[in-house]
Amino acid sequence: MVTGAVRLVEVLRAHGVEVVFGLPGVHNLPIWEALRASPVRLIGVRHEQTAGYAADGYARATGRLGVALVTTGPGAANCLGATGEAMASGSPVLVIATDIPSPLRRPGEYRGALHETRDQRAMFLPVVKGGWTLRGPHDLGTYADHAALLATTAPHGPVYLGIPTDHLTADTGPWHRIPTAPPVVPALDAARALIEQSTRPLIWAGGGAQRAQAGPSIADLAERLDAPIVTTYAARGLVDHPHVVHGPVHLPEIGALWDEADLVIGIGSDFDGMMTQNWLQPPPPRLLSINVDTVRNYPPDVTLRGDARVVTEALARTLDPRPANGTAERVAELNAEARRAAEADEPQVTGLLDALEGHRVVADMCVAGYWIGGFHRVTAPRHLAYPVGWGTLGFGFPAALGAALAGRTVAVCGDGGFLFACGDLATAAQEQLPVTVVLVDDGGYGMLRYDQVQAGHPTHGVDLHTPDFAALARSFGIESSTVDGFGDDFRRTLDKYTQAEGPNVLVVKAELKPPVNTSPRWYRKVRT
Repeated sequence: MVTGAVRLVEVLRAHGVEVVFGLPGVHNLPIWEALRASPVRLIGVRHEQTAGYAADGYARATGRLGVALVTTGPGAANCLGATGEAMASGSPVLVIATDIPSPLRRPGEYRGALHETRDQRAMFLPVVKGGWTLRGPHDLGTYADHAALLATTAPHGPVYLGIPTDHLTADTGPWHRIPTAPPVVPALDAARALIEQSTRPLIWAGGGAQRAQAGPSIADLAERLDAPIVTTYAARGLVDHPHVVHGPVHLPEIGALWDEADLVIGIGSDFDGMMTQNWLQPPPPRLLSINVDTVRNYPPDVTLRGDARVVTEALARTLDPRPANGTAERVAELNAEARRAAEADEPQVTGLLDALEGHRVVADMCVAGYWIGGFHRVTAPRHLAYPVGWGTLGFGFPAALGAALAGRTVAVCGDGGFLFACGDLATAAQEQLPVTVVLVDDGGYGMLRYDQVQAGHPTHGVDLHTPDFAALARSFGIESSTVDGFGDDFRRTLDKYTQAEGPNVLVVKAELKPPVNTSPRWYRKVRT
């Protein structure tokens, strides 16, 4: 006999899963028993939302399947916000939730069994690629395999699998892995013709290019076309190349690259509102899209549907190299201008950006995080996770717990967002995760305070009573310090903390002005 719980762990191992994040409940304990006998590492968290965020952070940092294990009803519901962020950011996350025992369920009736919902799967459907609740234990291996494969097949995204708790202890039937189809390269003639007609091409690389590991092929294409490369938030660090712009298109000098281009080559991007200032960037004269999905925000002239790396690689091989015409020099000047603009706009931020260079960073939705998303120089793939998919406050710290499985990670949080998951300091301490929290304490919701002041309103409801964060961290057995601003004390302490073995918390007393990539400061305005 192979129980459902044992079969589930077997399927996860077949998909290369080495770590899962979860919180136990009365319904899912058989999975905990199956994990005890397996080499899969179980990281127990203190809130189901953390399980989802940590699985997402792990997926972004490693490119592998992130797994969140939650229990029935309220446990599953607690994971919804994190699942929505994974959906909006294209993260391959598998949410496995138990459901009430199948003998207690009556179709169309709510009976009041422990943790019962009318339709648990239905809660997840708006924020997942696909979702199923098992009808019988003999399907468990097949459905688990399909769910894991769907999450990790482009376009990546979260998948929900609901398992009635009695199926975890029942006998399961055999299962056979679903074969994966080899990537297909579409016809390239139309794309090549479009490129040959252009004289000022711009490459716009998005999260799909990051997930496809398309950096080297994009660098090759950029060199052949002598074209600059703009990366979205999700694609930061995709490739370290002289043609990569390290500032935001929300800076007019960098936004000019879009305005001047006679051809935009979008690779793994759907041109979302946060990058295009809610589509106030004018449609380019010509658009070539390389994507697994149809792009609708700007209608392409030509679409190459397929894997970003495979298709870009094939396309680049068909093109004759163009002579260099100053693109590398212009990009270098733009990068220097972006740093000058940041320092002129907010002198404090230079210390933060300089100190973080070279580190793996997970940023929250906070003013410091917005600066990092826009201006932090990321030079390695998957070294920045930033929640401007759905825009979920409270993402930074719990996602960093998962990202830390890939190596020392710095979580940059505000004082408001950190409190969403501060209980998981216990997780960081218990698992001795290599995460450094940079907690920027400005006494409230700094971005919302800025919005109220700009609107001419007195601040209301945005100034917060907060704990002594350093003492809070130390109460969990975690080393912590407090510094004022981003000067020498900050750099010295951050250097010390990022060379340590386990977790630590660096509290920074500072208030930053929001950068130009936040929506109240976008330079493109609606024409009236």
